Amino acid sequence: MFRKKSEKGRRKGGYIFTVRKHPEKGIMSTILGVLSILSVGAAIYLTYRNGGNAQPQYAAAVFLVTLFSLVGLVLGILSRVEKDNYYLFPHLGIGLNVFCLAAISYILYAGI
Repeated sequence: MFRKKSEKGRRKGGYIFTVRKHPEKGIMSTILGVLSILSVGAAIYLTYRNGGNAQPQYAAAVFLVTLFSLVGLVLGILSRVEKDNYYLFPHLGIGLNVFCLAAISYILYAGI
């Protein structure tokens, strides 16, 4: 036979309002991570196209990208620590910036 569902297990209808938001620092961290990865990728591609000879401009660009990645990493960590936020962009920003710093570290290690 069919049973009636109890009122305790039933969810009330309607909307759930929340104060959670995407933090601006996390979004900026993600943007800096994407720009960093694109810049390092462009420097690697242009060096490869030049026969492995890196121009001084590429080194300067990668140095600035390192600074961008460090700032992006700090922004991502600061936005992750905040309460009542969505954590998609802080996690994405931290991941992208760590990946970019790891790629730069590998390039420097391989060059030595």
